[in-house]
Amino acid sequence: MSKEIKICFVCMGNTCRSIMAERLLKFFLKQNKINSLKVLSKGLCANGENIAENAKQVLKEYGALSKDRKSVRLKKIEQDVLYIAMTENIKSQINGKVICVRDLIGEEIDDPFMKDISAYRKTAQQIVKANKVLIDKILNLRGEK
Repeated sequence: MSKEIKICFVCMGNTCRSIMAERLLKFFLKQNKINSLKVLSKGLCANGENIAENAKQVLKEYGALSKDRKSVRLKKIEQDVLYIAMTENIKSQINGKVICVRDLIGEEIDDPFMKDISAYRKTAQQIVKANKVLIDKILNLRGEK
């Protein structure tokens, strides 16, 4: 059996992008019966705010978990976690195993904070694209694809 891989998505506040990435990836993993990944999300400046209402709405549209959750601040870097930053700026602030979403799909994830639902939908589309590439890369590295 393969060792569990730990992934942590990181954005600024952990109320939009990173929590959406976490929940969309968990939904995709469950649909595809992939159990060897542990997925988390945190924010560099998270302060216990609840997930954004528009983020919850978009997650619901995808069929992913859309319930409330308080944001979690990234405090300690764990060496056995792969951190996935939403932007190069965020990546530069993490001292550990970190990649940027740009490394996966050639673009950063737009921040929809305080924007309308269409911005959240666009962000979700970018996240879904990145998650598919990420899973393909992991499965290929493990020889499972």
